[in-house]
Amino acid sequence: MANFNITILSISVLSFVTGLYASNFFRNATSRRAHQRQRYKSNLKRRDDVEEETDEYETDEETEEEDLDINSLALNDIPGEVRMTLVVRQDLKMGKGKAAAQCSHATLSLYKKITNPNSEAYNPEMVKRWECGNGQAKITLQVPNQEEMDILYAQAISLGVNACIIHDAGRTQIAAGSATVLGLGPAPKKALDQITGELKLY
Repeated sequence: MANFNITILSISVLSFVTGLYASNFFRNATSRRAHQRQRYKSNLKRRDDVEEETDEYETDEETEEEDLDINSLALNDIPGEVRMTLVVRQDLKMGKGKAAAQCSHATLSLYKKITNPNSEAYNPEMVKRWECGNGQAKITLQVPNQEEMDILYAQAISLGVNACIIHDAGRTQIAAGSATVLGLGPAPKKALDQITGELKLY
């Protein structure tokens, strides 16, 4: 009889401990699932916020380019550092992301022209100096308005410097067709300084 009572008591204790463990396990699992759901919702909200910010800056916008295919071969005789210069209009008061997107458009436009064998701007020697000489150096400067930007563009053409002006599509911060960034180069720093030497860093 004593053995029977001990067995019953053992089973009761074992059942109690098992029940307690199972209860804690399921409570913790439920809590973990709730926490995971909360974290998932939080991540979704963060992603939506990032997407809204990206939309504001319109990184994949349509743009137009104002450019001529300028023969820069004469600049190959000028020694020294080769760089690109990106001149951003200040009066438009673009956000940093917007300005960065416009500078990216200008960089790509300049590169496509100077590496295109069918373009008058084709200059593989200058590209090689820019790519291998100092890590594809770029400098970003500021210009007060479009009038000043147009003067710089004319100077670049007269000096044989590869150049383009980016015009915005106008879907976000600024009016459609606004000239946003003047891109210059790749070209020797000495030639670029004749055009932008007086400008401040952006």
